[in-house]
Amino acid sequence: MSQGHAAGSAVGGQTVSDEFGVAHLAIANADPDLWNEDLAPASPAARTWDWKAIAALWVGMVVCVPTYMLAAGLVSEGMNWWQAVLTVLLGNAIVLLPMMLIGHAGAKHGIPFPVLLRSSFGTSGAKIPALARGLVACGWFGINTWVGGSAIYVILNALTGDAVKGTPLPGLGIDLAQTVCFLLFWALHIWFIRHGTESIRWLETLSAPFLIFMGLALLAWAYIKAGGFGAMLSTPSAFGPGGAKEGQFWAVFVPGLTAMVGFWATMALNIPDFTRFAKSQRDQIIGQAVGLPLPMALFAFIGVAVTSATVTIFGEPIWDPVALAGRMGGFGVVIALFALLVATITTNLAANVVAPAYGFSNLSPSKISFKMGGYITAGIGIAMFPWKLLETAGAYLFTWLIGYSALLGPIAGILLADYFLLRKTNLNIGDLFRHDGEYGGDKRWNKAGLIAFVAGALPCLPGFLNAAGLVSGVPGIFVSIYGYAWFVGLGVSAVVYLLLAGGKARA
Repeated sequence: MSQGHAAGSAVGGQTVSDEFGVAHLAIANADPDLWNEDLAPASPAARTWDWKAIAALWVGMVVCVPTYMLAAGLVSEGMNWWQAVLTVLLGNAIVLLPMMLIGHAGAKHGIPFPVLLRSSFGTSGAKIPALARGLVACGWFGINTWVGGSAIYVILNALTGDAVKGTPLPGLGIDLAQTVCFLLFWALHIWFIRHGTESIRWLETLSAPFLIFMGLALLAWAYIKAGGFGAMLSTPSAFGPGGAKEGQFWAVFVPGLTAMVGFWATMALNIPDFTRFAKSQRDQIIGQAVGLPLPMALFAFIGVAVTSATVTIFGEPIWDPVALAGRMGGFGVVIALFALLVATITTNLAANVVAPAYGFSNLSPSKISFKMGGYITAGIGIAMFPWKLLETAGAYLFTWLIGYSALLGPIAGILLADYFLLRKTNLNIGDLFRHDGEYGGDKRWNKAGLIAFVAGALPCLPGFLNAAGLVSGVPGIFVSIYGYAWFVGLGVSAVVYLLLAGGKARA
């Protein structure tokens, strides 16, 4: 890669183009292990995303199988339909605030998430939280790729009369056709990785109205086919008088809400990867406000309502939309599953490829480009055996979602404390790319950020180990703390960081 620098200024007037032809600002005297064209600040010419593009990005991410099934986990824990949908809505309204705040840095300075981390963790220390965020995205990438591959598998069986079904392969637990379908859908992601973030924006913008239409069409199909949404929507909460879990609402609501926040805790961190291309702060704020909370609640409602109708239509509740599409019969199977494929790939590319691609590039910018980082993400996504992560709804919600929110909440707390409270949104952009600048030297490994990160995650560790089944019988206080994992991590880390770093950072 060329190391184009502008002479005489921290952020040069010259621009360089990344591997996809997108213009970025050159940095004077940047260290090669901190800079490449993909990580450099986006130039004014590259900031082309208006609020509609950002809203479309969010709709494309929101409409996916995991969202459809979110309310299912809450209903299975005893909530009625409106309690589950409101929990989803509230969780996303909460996470929207840090999403907008952290997104401010991208829109103002044009830098991606791994570069922003250097302000609070140091030029070298930033690699740790960037890698933590990237590995979580790799897990999500694998889950969504598995869902898309399953949709292809169902289409093939629907068209061939189950001719491709086979016995599970040793060690994998899935048959040959499932494995091939998974790899085919995986290969489709490789095409978009090869063509970069603009190809992702193009796909999100085109697919957003289609996905909304298909969701509403599915809702209408279920209502007409069942003559209403069935008994499930009138089923009372299990927490009411005489219910199976009478008086236990808050014990389920709190971890459920934390899981809803945790669902997008990943994007709350790396949202600068996208807002760096926003035309203005107004565009990123309005786009996110329009595109996230209400579409999440709407699609969660569609999941509950359609599932309630399947009780009447098929005699049993079918939460999995892939399985539901397979039961529809006729050409409707192909249409439904095509929509599923579009929904899955739009979510996967934006939410689970961009962040780790930048994160892995940040490990060694001179050797790993955004494209190569994307290929690494795709490789790890396969190696994680994603179908193993989806074996039970309980494990999915309360181990996976809350577990990583306990890890990512502290990073969000540190970023917010550093960027808004200490630096008042002002950053020395040139020094973010130099080891001898404000964020390097004795701060290459910024102890304040690293200690605060550990301090924020530590209180939730016993609860996580208990939830994961690795230990048993932890004191009840740790179980309660784990239920608030994201909130605890964010608050503790922010306070510890301010205590350690307060007064030392230059605004």
